[in-house]
Amino acid sequence: MALLDEFKKFAMRGNVVDLAVGVVIGGAFGKIVTSFVNDVLMPPIGVLLGGVSFGGLAITLKEAVGDAPPVLFKYGAFVQSIVDFTIVAFAIFLVVRAMNAMQKKQEAAPAAPPPEVVLLTEIRDTLRQR
Repeated sequence: MALLDEFKKFAMRGNVVDLAVGVVIGGAFGKIVTSFVNDVLMPPIGVLLGGVSFGGLAITLKEAVGDAPPVLFKYGAFVQSIVDFTIVAFAIFLVVRAMNAMQKKQEAAPAAPPPEVVLLTEIRDTLRQR
């Protein structure tokens, strides 16, 4: 029973739960970016390149023989994965950059002192003037 309790403490720590949430959200974000790349970004690029789709680019290493499929070197799928990765990395960079900018604004703006501190400062200043 002690092992189960120890595992429960480990699994419910803040860092582990935060990591799990990040992985789930990252997976969903990855699907969105993949759809954006495949369905929105790549068709215009394919048109600009003369109707070429990166996913279909391949070099035939061995022709099909009978029922055996051909052996293909699918470099287009690799290029597509590189484009996907670059876009995901850039999108995450923009999100982190925006978060850092917001954090700097919060750090730069001094917090207003509580009313008690303002009142005590006024009393102090008044007493010094006398």
